[in-house]
Amino acid sequence: MSSTAPASGPSGIDHVDERLLRTTPLKKLLARPELGSVVGAIAVFVFFSVVADSFLKPSSLGTVLYAASTIGIMAVPVALLMIGGEFDLSAGVLVTSSALISSMFSYQMTANVWVGVGVSLLVTLAIGVFNGFMLTRTRLPSFIITLGTFLMLTGLNLGLTKLISGTVSTKTIADMEGFSSARKLFASQLTIGGVEFKVTILWWFGLVALATWILLRTRFGNWIFAVGGGSDAARAVGVPVYRTKIGLYMGVAFCAWISGQHLLFSFDVVQSGEGVGNELIYIIAAVIGGCLITGGYGSAIGSAVGALIFGMTSKGIVYAEWNPDWFKFFLGAMLLLATLLNAWIRKRVEATK
Repeated sequence: MSSTAPASGPSGIDHVDERLLRTTPLKKLLARPELGSVVGAIAVFVFFSVVADSFLKPSSLGTVLYAASTIGIMAVPVALLMIGGEFDLSAGVLVTSSALISSMFSYQMTANVWVGVGVSLLVTLAIGVFNGFMLTRTRLPSFIITLGTFLMLTGLNLGLTKLISGTVSTKTIADMEGFSSARKLFASQLTIGGVEFKVTILWWFGLVALATWILLRTRFGNWIFAVGGGSDAARAVGVPVYRTKIGLYMGVAFCAWISGQHLLFSFDVVQSGEGVGNELIYIIAAVIGGCLITGGYGSAIGSAVGALIFGMTSKGIVYAEWNPDWFKFFLGAMLLLATLLNAWIRKRVEATK
């Protein structure tokens, strides 16, 4: 069977319908947004396998995956938001806000901790709706909207915690009813083959699978790509742009709630100043994973690979017994290299079309 369909135009010249052209497996592979990050992850793994003897120990696997999961849980919704053409600079402190709400509501109301967890979910989702609503109604850049939310949450986290608790940290809730069951869901660990794995790794894998299904198999996934490619064009073909963007911000809020509960039930107290700066790490993981800052391109799997690179680098430096002050340097270098590699791959793919 021929891979092209000849058709004669008005001038008698044959044309080829590009929709009927066969795409080779290699071209499909090169077109994947996470290809550059996968190459980078392999390079990082090989590098630390050589320079750090303990990096390949089975016990190190659980440590690396845990470090990756704490970033990856948030990198997934941030990647979807970036594919939709927006940012969220409040994501880092929103994690802390979620934990603080659960802890302080449970302690002050002397209720079952699950009540505080539920209230935290509702408030956190409401903050996500607020970000999306302000973005769509004011038409201001998401950078400005979420920067304002970031500053407000940072002040509220510190101010309310000191006002209610008298210190910059919450009171312990370890002895309250429901704490042990909540800890099993958000902060437990399981042993497989003698290696301990945190439950956040399962949350991370589950969220990556869910986000990948949404992007590739649902109408909402098509809306995300369309909105990121151009809001006006998407609106012209019937895409509910406002609802899509609000839904994406709610996704960030939901994952911030998960991360916040893990933070709380891992230590049973929360420092009000935590989370500042983490939003940049989430964005970096998404960019390393192939998401474009301009929107309309990327994948959830790529964000997972970007988070894995973060985990391998942060722990690999420790296993190599290097000064951890170099971590930010390596992270910045990987960001630049991954971005350049992704751009080169895209140009190569476009040149072969």
